[in-house]
This record gives sequence, C-alpha cells and structure tokens, in this order.
Amino acid sequence: MTHHAQTFPQTVAPQPERLPIGPDKPWLAPLAGYSDLPFRALCREYGAACCVTEMVSAKGLDFGGNNTWRVLATVPEDTPLVVQLFGAEAEVLGRAVHTLREKGFAWFDLNMGCSVPKVARQGAGSAMFRDLDNALACARAMIAEAEPGHVSFKLRLGLTEDSCPWLDLALRLQDAGAGLITLHPRTARQGFSGTARWEELARAREALDIPVLASGDLFTAEDAVRCLRETHVDGVMYGRGALTNPAIFEDHLALVQGQPLPEHSRSDLKHMIERHMSLISQYDDEEHALFRLRSIVPRYVRTFPGIRRLRQQLCQCRSFAELDKLLEEFLLHEDTEQAGDVTA
Repeated sequence: MTHHAQTFPQTVAPQPERLPIGPDKPWLAPLAGYSDLPFRALCREYGAACCVTEMVSAKGLDFGGNNTWRVLATVPEDTPLVVQLFGAEAEVLGRAVHTLREKGFAWFDLNMGCSVPKVARQGAGSAMFRDLDNALACARAMIAEAEPGHVSFKLRLGLTEDSCPWLDLALRLQDAGAGLITLHPRTARQGFSGTARWEELARAREALDIPVLASGDLFTAEDAVRCLRETHVDGVMYGRGALTNPAIFEDHLALVQGQPLPEHSRSDLKHMIERHMSLISQYDDEEHALFRLRSIVPRYVRTFPGIRRLRQQLCQCRSFAELDKLLEEFLLHEDTEQAGDVTA
C-alpha cells in the first residue's frame, strides 16, 4: 500500500467567518492522541458541526518539529476547524498564531484546563491558573495576531476546590477579546474523577456575554440535552462520549430535533469501524494503521462480551482483510466468550 502519511498539512480550507454555535451544533473536543484527521472526518460524517485539533505545542511550532505539524494534517473537507494550542509564554503563543494564519488556519483555542503533568510542568494548561496575569498576557498575545473574536479558551474551575478563579479569568478573557469560552466544570486536581458541576456552567452562561460551550460528563446525547436544558449554555463539546461512540452526534441531532434516538445495530457498528479503518488508511500505511486500530476498535465494543480475547486477536492481525474477518465474527455472531467478560 502506498504510504500517505502527512507530515505537513495540505491546503487549509477557507474557514467560515463565524463558527457554528447552538444546541443543534455539537462540537468534537480536542482529544490528545485521538482527535486526528481520520477521527475528525468520521465525527463530521455523523454530524459534528465543528472540530478542534489535538493540543498543539506552541513551542513545537517554534522549533518546526515534524510531529507538531503532523498533528495539524488537514484536508479541504475538514472545516470548520479550530486549532488548540498550549503553552505559557505570550511571545511564543503569539508567534504560533501568526505562523498558523500564514498556513491558512483561522480559528484558535488556548488550553487552560489540561492537568497532565508534562503540560502542567511547563506552566501551561491548568497550571496557568497559578499566574492569572501571565494567562491574560498569553491570551492577549494570541488575540492580537488573530481576527477579532477568533480566539477561544478552554477552562477548568481552577486548581483545587479551595482555588476556583475561573469566573474572574473568564470575565477578564472576555474583556480582552475572547470569542468563546468552553468550561469543563471540574478542578485540575479532580482530573476526570467525581462529577462535573453543571451549576457552574449555568453561572458562566449568566455572567458572560460571549458564547459558552459545555464540556464534562457528556457521555451520551441524553446527557448533553439535559445539560443544555439545565444550564442554558449555547452548545456542547463532546469528548469521551465521542471517543467511544462517534455516532453520538447523530443521536444528539435526533434528540434536539425532537426525534427518537436512532437504533444502532451491530451491523451499523461494524460499518462505523470499517469507515474509521478506511479513513485511517487514506493517511497512513497499512502497518501503522493496523497498530492504531488495536486501541481504537476495543473502545467501540468495550461493553461487548469477549472483549479481552478480541484484544489478543487484534494484536495478531496483519492485514485489513484479517481485521475485517475478525470483526465479522465478533460483531455479527453470538459465539463470543461468556457475557461476564466485559473488561474495558
């Protein structure tokens, strides 16, 4: 198979003057290691109105690393697209936006919520809450290099329960020219544990004049519709919910339009996995694509009996034909393992 891996992005599609925001415009969140071009394309096919790239290191852009540009691989159909940056140096972040605009990108987001140690150690992500003045300086540097309203910010509540200055920061970001705020209402210390405090989303919507997107504990379309109803936020951003079920966007659109949830058969699931396989194969060689699918497929069938044995069998697949046969046997036949084996 011809190698199609993209080290640098292709021509970026002309981006819209406004991003699609609304209860019926669900977004795909930036998912480090997951929301690459093939996954974004798959989610768009199921109804994602806008996608955000994986986190991109502003310093990595400065150094011109191929891996950084690889994350930004895109095609004309991959629009609207928001590039999420992380970093803690205003000058570097400003240069990153300038560089990306020269390549054709137009919409940008600054991650102020990631609590992963390798990000926080740089003073980036949620660690930006330690120095709000620097966080504002970084925001202004990005805003100065972008079109008005084209920079957004993803926040958590703060570092710990005793320190939750998110609203003060959000108001200051709005005054600086932010076009959008996404709030994941947990602290950095919580990570993904506990329960997202949706009441803080309602506070954000009441306090801010710019659009607010909700993130956190949106595992199903029903969760998101309930969040919209309870908080009155402008829209939702699916992360982990989309990671395990890209068809969540289709479900979402059905619910907000007052329609029943679509039925998803095992045959539909097989088609979704095959479509993801096809999209990956467009941008990578077969060997690397198969390696990636070993972690992707179990996410989609994690609740099925026999998942443990499937993982072992996936490691032995050497071609897409073998993988297709394996999926046929696993999804469309009932003779898997005992129903008790549902290890994720």
